[in-house]
Amino acid sequence: MIDLGPERFAELVTEALDEIPEELGRMMDNVGVFVDDRSPPGSLFGLYEGIPLTNRDNYGIGVVMPDRITIYRQTICAACSSEDEVRNHVRVTVIHEVAHHFGIDDDRLDELGWG
Repeated sequence: MIDLGPERFAELVTEALDEIPEELGRMMDNVGVFVDDRSPPGSLFGLYEGIPLTNRDNYGIGVVMPDRITIYRQTICAACSSEDEVRNHVRVTVIHEVAHHFGIDDDRLDELGWG
């Protein structure tokens, strides 16, 4: 376990988001990315909540709350023993949750090696 501070962890999340290809980043719509310093019980590294882009034809009329991607700092730090491991876990988790925003499910992510 490594106890990486909240500010450094947030920097790693930002780095991971910056690695998303520009053309994909421009396609992301109405989604916020957050770091939760208090992870829920269990081994959840991240969570996507919202309506994937592939389902937005039925998005509704009026004001729609943004989708939310949450990255769990304590869970990731508990699974790692170095900052490099945290960086890798954050990167994989960010990519995994952004993929959900694009409508890619867990089965397909497993097939692609991002499960």
